[in-house]
Amino acid sequence: MSEYRLAEKPALDALETMGWQMLSPVQALAMREEENRVILKPVLIDALRGLNGIGAEDAEAIYNDLATLSDNEDWQRKLRGSYSRRLSGENRDSPITLIDFKNPARNSFHVTHQFRVAAQRPRIPDIVLFVNGIPLVVIEAKSPLKATARAEEAFEQIKQYERDVPRLFYPNAFNLVTDGMATLYGATGAPSQFYAPWPDAWPRSRDEFADDLAKDLWCLCEPSRLLDLLAHFIVFETDPETGRKIKKVCRYQQFRAVNKAVERVAAGEHRKGLIWHTQGSGKSLTMVFLALKLKTHLTLDAPSLANPNILVLTDRIDLDDQISKTFVACGLPNPAQCGSVTALREAVNRGGNGQILLSTIFKFAGSKEPIPNSANWIVLVDECHRTQEKDLGAFLQATLPDAHFYGFTGTPIKSTDKDTYARFSVAGEGYLDKYGIDDAVRDGATVPILYEGRKADWAINEAEIDILFDRWFVDLPDDKREELKRKGLTLATIAKHPQRIRLIALDIWEHFKAVCQPDGFKAQIVAVDREAVILYRAALSSVIAAELERGGMEAGDAQAKADAMIACVYSKSQEDNKPSENPEVAALRGHLEAHYLDDAAEKDVKKRFKAIGQDPQFLIVCDKLLTGFDAPIEHVMYLDKPLKEHNLLQAIARTNRTCTIRLPDGGEIAKPNGRIVDYIGVTSHLDEALQSYRSEDVENAMRDVAILRNDLKEAHARYRAQKRAIGLEGMDEKAAAYAAAKLAAGGQEDDWFDLQRLTRIFIKVYADLSPDPAILDFTAEVKWASAFLRLATQAIAKDESLDHRSYSGKIREMLETHVHVTGLSTTIRLRNITDPNFADDFATEGKAEPELQEAFVRKSAELRRTTRELVDKNPAQYGRFSERVLEIIRRFEEGQIAAADGLREFEGLTDDIETEQGAHADLGMDENAFSILRIIEAIVPDADQATLRDAAIAIGAVYADAAATQPAFAHMEAYLRSLRQQVRRVLTDQSIGETKTIREKVEEFAVHAYRAGA
Repeated sequence: MSEYRLAEKPALDALETMGWQMLSPVQALAMREEENRVILKPVLIDALRGLNGIGAEDAEAIYNDLATLSDNEDWQRKLRGSYSRRLSGENRDSPITLIDFKNPARNSFHVTHQFRVAAQRPRIPDIVLFVNGIPLVVIEAKSPLKATARAEEAFEQIKQYERDVPRLFYPNAFNLVTDGMATLYGATGAPSQFYAPWPDAWPRSRDEFADDLAKDLWCLCEPSRLLDLLAHFIVFETDPETGRKIKKVCRYQQFRAVNKAVERVAAGEHRKGLIWHTQGSGKSLTMVFLALKLKTHLTLDAPSLANPNILVLTDRIDLDDQISKTFVACGLPNPAQCGSVTALREAVNRGGNGQILLSTIFKFAGSKEPIPNSANWIVLVDECHRTQEKDLGAFLQATLPDAHFYGFTGTPIKSTDKDTYARFSVAGEGYLDKYGIDDAVRDGATVPILYEGRKADWAINEAEIDILFDRWFVDLPDDKREELKRKGLTLATIAKHPQRIRLIALDIWEHFKAVCQPDGFKAQIVAVDREAVILYRAALSSVIAAELERGGMEAGDAQAKADAMIACVYSKSQEDNKPSENPEVAALRGHLEAHYLDDAAEKDVKKRFKAIGQDPQFLIVCDKLLTGFDAPIEHVMYLDKPLKEHNLLQAIARTNRTCTIRLPDGGEIAKPNGRIVDYIGVTSHLDEALQSYRSEDVENAMRDVAILRNDLKEAHARYRAQKRAIGLEGMDEKAAAYAAAKLAAGGQEDDWFDLQRLTRIFIKVYADLSPDPAILDFTAEVKWASAFLRLATQAIAKDESLDHRSYSGKIREMLETHVHVTGLSTTIRLRNITDPNFADDFATEGKAEPELQEAFVRKSAELRRTTRELVDKNPAQYGRFSERVLEIIRRFEEGQIAAADGLREFEGLTDDIETEQGAHADLGMDENAFSILRIIEAIVPDADQATLRDAAIAIGAVYADAAATQPAFAHMEAYLRSLRQQVRRVLTDQSIGETKTIREKVEEFAVHAYRAGA
């Protein structure tokens, strides 16, 4: 009830206030024809007739088309206007409008709740929003007071709906989950980690809304904004490596920046703007969304948007390739790469207006002749600060003197960079839109970057190179030292000292084992030049191979494994294959040739580096892959090259991408941060390196690990204070878990939730800081806290705790050791009903009450999980078992039965489940046919059993044959109708009544059971 009062009802009220017409569940059902249909038919029919001026017969035919449309991307295209159909009395197709984007008032906006959709597993989403009768948004509401992980429960239910009632999501734009206070949204099919908040209500402010729920729903669901999102801010991007389509909905900063720019173009004002969206926050997609809205502008009319030309420019070929692939992958209309200004002029003369061209700024070098009608060009310039160098900006201005210019950057613009501000920024404005480093970290769009200086003795001060040389190369023969000096002392000379390389390689490996390897993340090493790349590769490979040998691996295998873990990426030089009389130079050139990767090999290495669980685990680079290379799995950058200003910011941002790794046990590990480990001394002068930027733009570009040490102390203090406050101090883990369970059951849920939250924070900060020595004072407490949290969550939720699955590998490894030592493994390791040791808990003789309670909690979790899985397969067959589990738990919690009595009832229930699972064999039926029998029995319980058995076998054969001959039968509406007719004949021949209900329930089961087994 609190769920409805605190989350669902306030959401409905807010939606009604902004113009959504409320339908009761009964009213909505009356508009759907059948409970397994999801479109409000009369609403859609009326909208089709009103928007298109067509008759009832044509509208009915269009409804039938849409009712069988099962592809989300196809729905998206049709909703945006790419839909035509032959109408009555016409000899050609006519465009069909499903939504009037320019005039929201001409559309119908309905909301309903408790929207039951019939299927093999019927589901009831909390709230559904319809535009012109088409369901576009599903909202799942959860009580802020309920359960230990309300967000996870809401996400699981959305996933369940998408799986079990997919037709509700065929036209879906996006989904929301809310607890009445916090609201997250995500694209259809998106995993939970890609759901996000919408914190900024631009162009309104937060104080204009009664609460956060009203603000969030207005941002995402206010009718005109929803139409804007649907029209311009949803794309389907094809992963170039897997070919898989990924649906993406814009983030709030992309919506804000695009609309600011489009409004400026539409109004004909200023003709320029500067947009900083920090690296890793989706800048390329922002450009895609802007181009899409400029091109299609479905929601507004403006002469300047009639048919604009769009030119997208980058400053490097690899970025041009990256941007063009993003545009093409997102299905943007007619993007074409343009190789030169001459080709640009030819394209203009040949194609007229309405083009999207992609090129590099260098193509404009030397160009001074204006392109005709340049006022109709909108130029989007990526990394715009670099386009003003070497007169390139002047050539661009001369070629397109009257164009609109919008500059994009992933790093802040230096306060001294007057050219970039003059070209792209309105006087006094600075950025048209800014989404900075702190914004992205706060929103979870990127992870924070931590840095630590290592090996201070080997850091390099360029001002002291001569002194360092004499100190570090004192052992060289005089002639060798003089030869090096004659060539000129450089930082690279010092950086490549063999002993320095060996020591740093050893330090990198030790750091990597502690920070990256336990969770499966990877690392990049940035060396000072190509020679240093080779030297690091040899030193690191030797260190790894030596450790593998010490672990018992054969020398050859150890070396092969070590080599596979490392890949080098650098550019080729004409010097590499030249002979040399100097053996050292000859050897170096040989290695440079041996480890060089051509385009195909480099592409393969980058693909494998991005993949979880594949080698290489290290990429060693000097210049390549420092910008434009997105590998979310990269956790650490080991920096041994002096980088400055933009180059430094762009390089360190390789580690700021979010990444979640799925574990074999179903859990997930989220990358907590990016790390920069500095061996060259760059970050020790970070303030100096970044002083040319506005301080507010870069103040948190990187955070010192020392800050985390203070965070750990603070997190520990808060956790201990709450632990003491509720009286758990001094208890062992099990006793504290049961004490916490009693508190929660006795009405102190809030105290338990606070302790749970503070414990998680403490463990997370500890894991983030590891392997820093500062953690050692807290290790014993983290072991206790981790075990306690798992046990208490089980004791309170009577279910398997997933908390441990989200711990880092460092914590999980430590916890498993601790759990084994303290004898807790049997308490927290849940078994399946088929496990030979499953019945151990049922032996109650001689066990003390605490042991019996532990066994009851474990059996509660195991049987709830087992029955949930079985009910998902066939509710009619296994629903009663799930109800019995819950009833036994309820009676135990209310003190009606003791733990030993509950265990005996669980034992009987287990026997009944196993009997049911084997009953099909006793009757000579396969499992699916037996499940069909159980469905029919539930509907006609008084019918003759032999007759029902024969009917179930016959119906099973119908669907088994369908699966064998038409594997996609579940998506073929006409074929499904023919199967329903065959089932009806079977039932009629056997004189079994209630044929319609039976056919529906059997089909709901069969489309999943037989499709899965086909």
